[in-house]
Amino acid sequence: MAKLYFKFGAMGSSKTANALMTKFNYEEKGKKVWLIKSAVDDRDGKAILKSRIGLQAQADVIETNDSILEKLPENVDVIICDECQFLTESQVDQLRMIVSDKNIPVLCFGLRADFLTHLFPGSK
Repeated sequence: MAKLYFKFGAMGSSKTANALMTKFNYEEKGKKVWLIKSAVDDRDGKAILKSRIGLQAQADVIETNDSILEKLPENVDVIICDECQFLTESQVDQLRMIVSDKNIPVLCFGLRADFLTHLFPGSK
């Protein structure tokens, strides 16, 4: 039974590095990983996921008005999403539907709240 995980932490707490290490571990077991990130995060390039320690990988970009269900590739074993706090509530709900309807695990990495302790839409 698949689950939706939300791994959050402060800025600089190695969330992206952990997402990339998780991707590596799944791929080492022969699993197909769909690595995605919000289009809002373009600090290292639109389709690049890069950690502060130098790990990096290509990622599919999710725009604010994209449907994750429509973009979902075939034969995916796991979805890893970085910067998930920038997803919309609807997109997070689509990830939940993928978990329950397609039995695909989803691991989301991101911030829980901003510096004023307000939750991000994708973190709610």
